Amino acid sequence: MAHETGARRPRWVRALAALAAVVVAVVGALVVARLVRDDGPDRRVGPTGATGTPGATAAPSPTAPPGAGITGPLNLLLVGVDTRVSVPGWEPHGDAVLMLHVPAGLDRAYLFSLPRDLLVDIPAFPQAGYRGGKTKLTHAMSYGSRVPGKPRQPSAAQGYDLLRSTVSGYTGLRVDAGAVLTFGGFDKLVDTLGGVDLYVDQRVVSLHRRPDGKHRSPVPGGYTGPQMVYEKGERHLNGWQALDYARQRYISGGDYARQRHQQQLIKALVTRILGEDLARQPDRVEQVVAALGDTLIYAGGPRIVDIAYALGGLPPDRFVLVGLPGAGVGKGRAYRGEQLTAVGRTFLTELRAGRADAYLADHPELVVRK
Repeated sequence: MAHETGARRPRWVRALAALAAVVVAVVGALVVARLVRDDGPDRRVGPTGATGTPGATAAPSPTAPPGAGITGPLNLLLVGVDTRVSVPGWEPHGDAVLMLHVPAGLDRAYLFSLPRDLLVDIPAFPQAGYRGGKTKLTHAMSYGSRVPGKPRQPSAAQGYDLLRSTVSGYTGLRVDAGAVLTFGGFDKLVDTLGGVDLYVDQRVVSLHRRPDGKHRSPVPGGYTGPQMVYEKGERHLNGWQALDYARQRYISGGDYARQRHQQQLIKALVTRILGEDLARQPDRVEQVVAALGDTLIYAGGPRIVDIAYALGGLPPDRFVLVGLPGAGVGKGRAYRGEQLTAVGRTFLTELRAGRADAYLADHPELVVRK
């Protein structure tokens, strides 16, 4: 659970901050921008704000709004961790790794995933006693979470630090803020919002769930029992269905199809939350925050309110989903992991150079349409 710093804030401020963290992580701050920009002229900066001094008389001259100095680019990192973090001593794995890149100008955004099995150079991390090495991206979270002298008390926040450094080193993008969300927390978020409308782009048979939502019975080598099936077409999914659908990778397209489905789900959440008009429904805000509890860890960076204001003018229709193609490394049983193709790696180069739109125009197959 994240620790509070400084003076204790009123409940409503803490609630909005927690919701803001969720939204920044899950939908790239689009919804947070909606929350704060609809507050109206009576919104006041709290005692830890960037303007004013506690107890001092406000200056009559106008002051710049929060985030006025943020011009971009911004990079926000979202990590979904394995549900087995509830098992004592279980080291969290980065099962879903997504990055939202907002270029200078803050008028568009690109969301892409990195394969969990991507072969990367993980830097040394003395805090966890890790010496560094080349291995799968998912292990960065695990190796970084180890707390010397406390083998049964891994730290997801510490694991995020190593994962963030690894992702930054691979992509060449500075990570400005991010969050870790357990799959259980994602399940609760969707249910609290009343479900999500999603286009299922291929028939998906669940490995983990039965049609009634109960978990299938584990057996040596897998599971047994009836399976939930998600048929192609427009669907309304509840929390466990949305999570289950987005987790499946033993399907046509493998982990790359799963990455696409996770991105589609996040974009569907953008649409859902924007339609909720949460800023004018404080009870709904409280419900979302209460439902998530400690399933969310905000990983720091600029103040949430600053990022929110900075992204306040981002048009939802310029939220672009990008699928980076890759391929396995190794042969037969000597499989070592995944690597991005030249097309995928070049996208990262062009993204850093500010030429993503032109590159996607030349490679339209990278754009996820649904």
